[in-house]
Amino acid sequence: MFQSFDNPASPEEGPGRLAALRQVMAAEGLRGFIVPRADAHQGEYVADCDARLAWLTGFTGSAGFCVALTDRAGVFIDGRYRTQVKDQVDLAHFTPVPWPEIQAAEWIRSAAVAGVIGFDPWLHTRDEIHRLERALEGSAVTLRPCGNLIDQIWVDRPGAPCVAAFAHPEALAGEGAADKRRRIGAALAARGEAAAVVTLPDSICWLLNIRGGDVPRNPVVQAFAVIFADGRVSLFAEPAKFDPELLAMLGPEVTLRPPATFAPALRLLSGPVRLDPGSAPLAVWSELAEAGIAVSAGPDPCLLPKARKNATEIAATAEAHLRDGAAICEFLCWLDANAPGDLTEIAVVKALEGFRRATNLLHDISFDTICGAGSDGAIIHYRVTEETDRALRDGELLLVDSGAQYLDGTTDITRTIAIGDPGDEARSCYTAVLRGMIAVSTARWPRGLAGRDLDPLARQFLWTRGLDYNHGTGHGVGAFLSVHEGPQRISRISEVPLEPGMILSNEPGYYREGAFGIRLENLIVVTEAPALGDNRDQLCFDTLTWAPFDRRLIHKAQMSADERAWLDQYHARVLALIGPRVTAPTRAWLEAACAAL
Repeated sequence: MFQSFDNPASPEEGPGRLAALRQVMAAEGLRGFIVPRADAHQGEYVADCDARLAWLTGFTGSAGFCVALTDRAGVFIDGRYRTQVKDQVDLAHFTPVPWPEIQAAEWIRSAAVAGVIGFDPWLHTRDEIHRLERALEGSAVTLRPCGNLIDQIWVDRPGAPCVAAFAHPEALAGEGAADKRRRIGAALAARGEAAAVVTLPDSICWLLNIRGGDVPRNPVVQAFAVIFADGRVSLFAEPAKFDPELLAMLGPEVTLRPPATFAPALRLLSGPVRLDPGSAPLAVWSELAEAGIAVSAGPDPCLLPKARKNATEIAATAEAHLRDGAAICEFLCWLDANAPGDLTEIAVVKALEGFRRATNLLHDISFDTICGAGSDGAIIHYRVTEETDRALRDGELLLVDSGAQYLDGTTDITRTIAIGDPGDEARSCYTAVLRGMIAVSTARWPRGLAGRDLDPLARQFLWTRGLDYNHGTGHGVGAFLSVHEGPQRISRISEVPLEPGMILSNEPGYYREGAFGIRLENLIVVTEAPALGDNRDQLCFDTLTWAPFDRRLIHKAQMSADERAWLDQYHARVLALIGPRVTAPTRAWLEAACAAL
């Protein structure tokens, strides 16, 4: 099993660890210290040695931070984790803070604290610290970069990961690494920049056509890099990860150096050097500034090229989704035949991974499967453990959000399934979520619009019922890379224009705490829209994910004729594409599951 069911949260350890942190704060003359989720690479997922927020507080979500003051400690969490955090932290010592509704500066001001709050400049971006400094202007609080206080008290801290890196073949990447380096270098030169510092591991892996295993569920190599305008790259990573064959593939224009040499090497660069204000640690800016090197603020030069998948990557990903769709349909058929029985959430997770393993091509799961029965489905990023494992019960909903990493693509799919008859209210909510997903799937829009412009399409049928969900509608997805990839997304706050080749999730939902959760998710790819009307330049989505929706949960009368037609056409394609890939019993099940409404 790739997935384990241990409980990584340890809320009972939090009070003692918080007390130890406060002792170090006092010794350093600090009134507070900020503990982020992020590591020095600013990725969403972190290695065990960098899970400082979880170690201190017990909270294991993928986003958030803690501000520990001398008399209180706030754990800042967004809408995905409002329920989860209450079960993972000691509420007598840590206070959940709804963020971004309440910003850190506002909370600090309300605490009437005076003095210095410390932070590790390797774990925060320049923009993040500058926003906080501006928001604290006029208060009695100042910020000070310092060493990491958590590292001083974390005595049993795991070692840094050192997993072998490996080549990602050009046959799947669609472009050689040398061509990518030259293309990115030329873009830097066109802006008059001598080099760019890249700190995001997935950007570096995309650029060099390499993959690794340093971060759970994400096939990336933890590294820093400097790419120069002539296409050369200085790569700062643990040399033990690279065997001679891989070094030969990288070629002489890629120089491998130990991570400890990264900061000193920054001081030897010639400017202007591009830094991404949203991902480069503040410490990198400081190193360049202290050396008098000119800095050019700009986005990571690999972000958009990586997001715009080429035809080879899209074709490979489409094949991965067909393979994964067959495994999902085998699973759904099995579940339909065996639930509720004596099944539990863990049994369901194990079975699903088993069907994916049966493809003999599963590299890893792309994230820990979210399998929430009944009220657990309302915990948006629920992760079942031995302690929380819940039996499937008749009359409830089961939410299963899962994904896989194959060498040719990354998948992410959510289906909500009826276990018996969950009632009309659940069906009505499910249908509203489904209609929102269809609205996004069928959208056409003028080139230049961003994810925020499409986000309301998914929510409209919930809004008319006074309902909503506390997460974005969609995130970007990599090509055998991170299942959460920027900068593209479908969200109220996304201003990045959608472009052809971008892969996104389409996953509206609805969650009723203590009762049930509903989420439906397909992956979609942006493409040129067929000409219509006066042939305006428009974009649309193609669907990548193929698995049926639970017809037992659909209120047909709530759907329009066009929505029913889309669903019938989608199910017909599921049957045509997936039917030849599954066993005979699953094929028979699929024919019924894909029948026209």
